[in-house]
Amino acid sequence: MTTIARATDTLTRDALAVLQPGFTGTTAPDWLLRRLGEGLASVALFGRNVRTPEQVAALTARLRAEREDVLVAIDEEGGDVTRLEVRTGSSFPGNLALGAVDDVGLTRAVAAELGRRLAECGVNFNWAPSADVNSNPDNPVIGVRSFGSGTDLVARHTAAYVTGLQSSGVAACTKHFPGHGDTAVDSHHAVPRIDVDAAVLAERDLVPFRAAIAAGSRAVMSAHILVPALDPDRPATLSRRVLTDLLRGELGYDGLIVTDGIEMKAIAGTYGIERGTVLAIAAGADAICVGGGLSDEGTVRRLSDALVEAVRAGELSEERLADAADRVRGLARWTATNRPDVGARDTADGDVGLRAARRALRVTAAGEYTPVTEAPYVAALAPVANIAVGDETPWGIAAELTRLLPGTETGSFTGPDAGNEVLAAAGKRRIVAVVRDEHRHPWMGAALDTVLAARPDTIVVEMGVPRAEPRGSLHLATHGAARVCGRAAAEAVAGV
Repeated sequence: MTTIARATDTLTRDALAVLQPGFTGTTAPDWLLRRLGEGLASVALFGRNVRTPEQVAALTARLRAEREDVLVAIDEEGGDVTRLEVRTGSSFPGNLALGAVDDVGLTRAVAAELGRRLAECGVNFNWAPSADVNSNPDNPVIGVRSFGSGTDLVARHTAAYVTGLQSSGVAACTKHFPGHGDTAVDSHHAVPRIDVDAAVLAERDLVPFRAAIAAGSRAVMSAHILVPALDPDRPATLSRRVLTDLLRGELGYDGLIVTDGIEMKAIAGTYGIERGTVLAIAAGADAICVGGGLSDEGTVRRLSDALVEAVRAGELSEERLADAADRVRGLARWTATNRPDVGARDTADGDVGLRAARRALRVTAAGEYTPVTEAPYVAALAPVANIAVGDETPWGIAAELTRLLPGTETGSFTGPDAGNEVLAAAGKRRIVAVVRDEHRHPWMGAALDTVLAARPDTIVVEMGVPRAEPRGSLHLATHGAARVCGRAAAEAVAGV
């Protein structure tokens, strides 16, 4: 083999090593297995790849037969964002519920049990937790994914989550640096902009990331947000000032930096995924998350070729690409040497998620509340789900209430006449109105006005961020829409 051929082979292997691609199906396609042999070091799992824990375990075992130290990544926050339980809803409440309880020991225990279940399936890299301070109540993409709006609260629970998750041998990936909480735009659709000065960022948004770094977070995920106080020209994912000067330099972080999904419109719609990938690595990112919507070999080839060509053209230094690839391989070694004994189940705490959801439930009664004993009508006032949550995952309390009160019926409503439609559908049955983020949706508030005017005995269950004033004969704030949050609310409605 010539020197040029060896150099090309090294470049290609390094280019493949920095990619974290997804794929379609519930078994590993041949092209993915082949690429693992050629240098690919990471594989990303999404809801489309998951059927059962046993199926995921078999899938990851097949990947490891090709490359023993492969990083298997997943976006498993618990709460609203779940991939392992995408079709049933999560067994764990999300961050807002944990922040509402404000027991760092509980947060650590929830993260440890979630990590144990991931490890049992062969997953060793989790794109969680969200360390965003939800300072903008109109934020369309963070919301219940944040521990709350208080900087210190978010910081202490971020650290606890990182510690708990990594105690199970699963690498934590704290996101979305430098903080996605003060945005009114979803970066899946466009580039959000945060117009605050550097002092506010340092005192509010960066504090939880400092806590995560101190707790030993093995990875940090960048956000596709423009923060002019840090870099007026490029979003954080593509900014050397943000990733290298701030995160590496000022904050002293030495772990893996991974981008948010490179196919998100904030990058793909402005720079294109090939150019965005090159700019991200040049800025200081070590790994490129790709595959939420792009999941084929052609995408992997396009991105690896773009990196190789950028090195050859002098747009990306060979040393920077090699450094990024080495960091990916270093994290892979960490997971390989910290792999837990999944046969040892003495640390399992299967009920911790439900206990947390029950503790997070906030109950406000208009007077003495009489539990519902006959099958009610559950009216879900349904907003459009953001892409991070997806529309596959069920939410609400109807399924759990049906278990307690057989015969419960349900319907989904949206739009300006939703209130009247609810009244017509419910008839004489007791109404349980389930909402998410009432404060963000005027039509939803108007629908509740209509329903409560006609039926003041209506029960209201808020499964988003509870900023609207409690109302109804009973108001339940679950601080999230996970399955266990629905169960905690159903128990309160039925008085069990």
